[in-house]
Amino acid sequence: MTAALLCTSCGTPHGAEERFCPDCGLPLVHSPEVAAAAPPVTAAQERARKVRSAYAQGPLVRVAAVQNQAEAELLQGLLLEEGIPSLARRSGGFDVPDFLAAGPRDVLVPQSGELAARDLLRSTAPRPRVSGPQGARPWVRALAAALAVLVVATVAAGVIAAIGP
Repeated sequence: MTAALLCTSCGTPHGAEERFCPDCGLPLVHSPEVAAAAPPVTAAQERARKVRSAYAQGPLVRVAAVQNQAEAELLQGLLLEEGIPSLARRSGGFDVPDFLAAGPRDVLVPQSGELAARDLLRSTAPRPRVSGPQGARPWVRALAAALAVLVVATVAAGVIAAIGP
């Protein structure tokens, strides 16, 4: 029986479950006999072959936010080369039709690949979103209070002017 894969450098045969030659470190290719008998490989099958199963577990986690579809596809390509599956989706709150490439995107990976993806992309975990008054900066609260006092004073002056002679 012939081996399914061969090393292009040393010519050593390997089994179908391996991807790289342990001696040379180069990617393995299909042997001529197997390649001639096998049906052509689709793009989806080629991408799936690159994914490491250890990075494909758990819920999706955002690891990057980019400005448009082209940047998202670039990051997805980088992640796939390391065996990390990813998904790009339109960021919430952006009003552009879905068929356009414009608009921000979030790049998501499975939770088991999050650390490797952040290391590869040199990104940090997103800060938790804080809502409500406890998240406001002090100067924003002071400005809001000053505007509220100004509005109350203006309304009071209008009421006094309307009542008085």
